[in-house]
Amino acid sequence: MHGALFTRYTALLAASLLTIGAVPTSAFAATEQEQLVTKAETTFSNFERDPDMKWFRDNIGKAKAVLIAPEIVKAGFILGGSGGRGVLLARNAKTGKWVGPAFYTLATGSVGFQAGISVSEVVMLVMTEKGLNSLLSTSFKVGGDVSVAAGPVGAGAKSNIAADLISYSRAKGIYGGLNLDGTVVSTNDEWNSAYYGKAVTPPDILIRQNVRNPQAIPLQRQVAKAAAKK
Repeated sequence: MHGALFTRYTALLAASLLTIGAVPTSAFAATEQEQLVTKAETTFSNFERDPDMKWFRDNIGKAKAVLIAPEIVKAGFILGGSGGRGVLLARNAKTGKWVGPAFYTLATGSVGFQAGISVSEVVMLVMTEKGLNSLLSTSFKVGGDVSVAAGPVGAGAKSNIAADLISYSRAKGIYGGLNLDGTVVSTNDEWNSAYYGKAVTPPDILIRQNVRNPQAIPLQRQVAKAAAKK
């Protein structure tokens, strides 16, 4: 009897292992960096397809780079702050090809009467060389080292905006509400290294283009397609 039970247990165990082995490896293979890149695709699509984002669609082709942060978390009571991770894609000035991403960390501290937790998705259009050069450095402060303006929303939005960065934020389908002034944007060397398999900097990724990751191709194509629209 015991032998029969053991045989049955062994068969069930073997079947279970075969079932686990049949699950595609990709179901377990997505790293944190790959997940962020995939989320960036969704975030960019949310902004690009929204009917109120006319200025965004009309001007992304003029941008030198795009910083996408799928989740900026603002939390606290009395003392609070915002933070999250983002990816930067840049347009090659000679070829027009979009390359990247490079990974960044965004963080800001704030003091005020605030409670609870809110999550926003953010897209920043980098409109000037100064803005792009700041992102190629180790870190910079938004609104301090470079100028920032809130992106106009709506069909009748004004078009004469001059700033190094044009920022859009969206929380629960509502645009605006997240002030990025004072936000410190820093390169995330650890994530860059993990994604590309060796130590690299944003200039290596975006200017010298020494490394590539095929997983980023859908995001690159998505941004390129939006930028090519007239």
